[in-house]
Amino acid sequence: MTLSIEADPAPLRTDEYGVIRVGNSQVLLDVVIREFKNGASPDGIVAGYPSLKLEDVYGVIAYYLRHQSEIDEYLSTRREEAAKLRQEIETKQGSQAELREKLMERKRQMEQEHAAAHQ
Repeated sequence: MTLSIEADPAPLRTDEYGVIRVGNSQVLLDVVIREFKNGASPDGIVAGYPSLKLEDVYGVIAYYLRHQSEIDEYLSTRREEAAKLRQEIETKQGSQAELREKLMERKRQMEQEHAAAHQ
């Protein structure tokens, strides 16, 4: 028997927002590459994200190793876009620290009202 060698496409797809996802899952390419760079094994990545298939994770890692500069550029662009969006949100809503302080103040007010109602 002769083995037929075929090139499999990378198990990656671009969703309607232009974000790259792995296989048929909703898991982002960003997540798999981050986990891999942090030392997670393919088995460990699948354990953490059960919607992934092991063969897809191996395929993504192999693709990353062959196309590292392009993927790193994509990931860098995604981080920049996320930082820009975070800044826009904080400009409109305030920082997380400010939001936390508002919530804590509201909690204190509610506790005072509750205590006053039970006196």
